[in-house]
Parts: sequence; structure tokens; C-alpha cells
Amino acid sequence: MDATGVAARAADLWKVYGSGEAQVVALRGVNVELERGHFTAIMGPSGSGKSTLMHCLAGLDSVTRGQVYIGDTQVTGLGDRGLTKLRRDKVGFVFQQFNLLPTLTAAENILLPLSIAGRKPDQQWYDTVIDTVNLRDRLGHRPTQLSGGQQQRVACARALVARPEVVFADEPTGNLDSRSGAEVLSFLARSVREYGQTIVMVTHDPNAASHADRVIFLADGQIVDEMRDPTAEAVLDRLKGLDTPAAAVPPVGSER
Repeated sequence: MDATGVAARAADLWKVYGSGEAQVVALRGVNVELERGHFTAIMGPSGSGKSTLMHCLAGLDSVTRGQVYIGDTQVTGLGDRGLTKLRRDKVGFVFQQFNLLPTLTAAENILLPLSIAGRKPDQQWYDTVIDTVNLRDRLGHRPTQLSGGQQQRVACARALVARPEVVFADEPTGNLDSRSGAEVLSFLARSVREYGQTIVMVTHDPNAASHADRVIFLADGQIVDEMRDPTAEAVLDRLKGLDTPAAAVPPVGSER
């Protein structure tokens, strides 16, 4: 996978919910480029717009104004069929709730996106993913027979097996204990470092963010800072500053 260029980007991205007095401006003219082959974390206080930004970048939410691109594909303006194809072919997702189907085995859950698309897995890549997430001996187990950390690693493998252009992870360690969370983050970082995957992760956890190559900080729907090669301590210090209300900027309300 080419480790140069831009995997996803937003240009003058606005997202407004509601109208009149109930109007909430979740994103305010965001411009950002997410590099291919890098691990980017998106952080900010509650209500800063970080999950909204990820959902708009991934084509899960419509935008009010501006453009979003995944690779060379313009996401904004795609119809339902185009969005379905984009999510199937170019985007992987890892969510906090795992989102595994309880009646399927781990292997069947991992291969589900390819099965729906009518595609066969690249066996060599499939084996690489399975061994990287260390689930070879759990493939025949259903989700209820797996720990939380194992379930999330199944979800990570499912997101990666189709070799998407970019994987979006929304609080992927939010439901995990610290050891399981560290395993998942190590796997995500390794998929970037060794296999050129592109990961974009929303998190509130400075320790999780320290696994990333770059952290983007949001406040009141705007990008206010970024940090390369972050440490947990540096991220925590920056977040403390963002939690101080800015008198000049009105609050944007709750995050969607």
C-alpha cells in the first residue's frame, strides 16, 4: 500500500443540526488532511465535534457545507448506492460496541463484509490479519465465548480484511479494560507501521492517543491544534487547556 498522499480530507466542512434557536453548529469550517499510512487520533472535550467529524469523513453522516474526500473519491454528493459502495470498498469501521453478529463465529464475523460484497478474501492477507490479532485458536468461537478484548480484535480484523483505504475507529477501547485496550491499540499501530494501513481514531484517552503518529485537537467544532509523535502526558496537558471555556467562541452544544 502506498504510504504517501492523502487517505481522507475535508475542505471547509460545516455540520449544522436543527434550525432557529435549536440550531447546533457541530463543525465550523474544518479543513484537514489525513495522511495515508499514518495513525491519526482526533481528540477534544465532550461536544467538540470529534465524532461528528469522523462520521462525516466516513460518509456515515451528511454535511451541511463543504467537501469530503476518501482518496480521490468525493464523498459529498454521492447517492445511497455510491455511499454503500464507498463504505464496502474503501472504508473500514471499528466501533466501541464491537457490533459483532452473535450467531456467527469469529471467522464468519471477520469475513462478513467480503461475503456481503461477494468477494473472496486474499488468503495471504487474511492469514496475516488473523495472526496479527492473535485469534487463530478462537476463529470457531461465537462472540459470547470471547472476552471483550478478543471481540474488539475480531472487529479490528473485520475492518482490515478487505484492505480498505482508511479505517475509522470510534472509541475502540472505550469498553475494554486497560490490558485489552493496550492489545487493540498495539494491533492498530502495528497495522499502520508494518502493513501501511491508514487509521483515524476518535478517543478521549491520552494513553490511547499516544499510540498515534499525530493527534488533531478539536474545540467548539474547529481544529485548534495538532501534535506529532504524542506522549500521553503532552496530550493530557493540551486537553486541560481545551477544557477552559473560550469567552469569544459560543458553545456548540452536545456532540451527535
